[in-house]
Amino acid sequence: QVQLVESGGGLVQPGGSLRLSCAASGIIFSVHTMGWDRQAPGQQRELVARITSGGSTNYADSVKGRFTGSRDNAKNTVYLQMNSLKPEDTAVYYCAAGCWAWGPCDYWGQGTQVTVSS
Repeated sequence: QVQLVESGGGLVQPGGSLRLSCAASGIIFSVHTMGWDRQAPGQQRELVARITSGGSTNYADSVKGRFTGSRDNAKNTVYLQMNSLKPEDTAVYYCAAGCWAWGPCDYWGQGTQVTVSS
């Protein structure tokens, strides 16, 4: 049974930072491309980042230069470091596994809320 458990969300002021973590189990983590997507209220889910098994990354244009995805294969954990946060980054952030390099994924976590507001 695949489990993806996100943590690290919360309320942050504009310009602040957060680091999301996602602990994976039930998969051979090291071979999977992992991902982060987000969904704001009333909007479609948006691809945010993909982190390949070798650590290469792809990002949405809206977060390039501000967000950094990384992974620790020894800990079966993927991260999303979010800097210079903007109110428009407010969304539920979902961790995913079994992803295309820039496309859909097979498995999803429950999501963690990120709110950027003063």
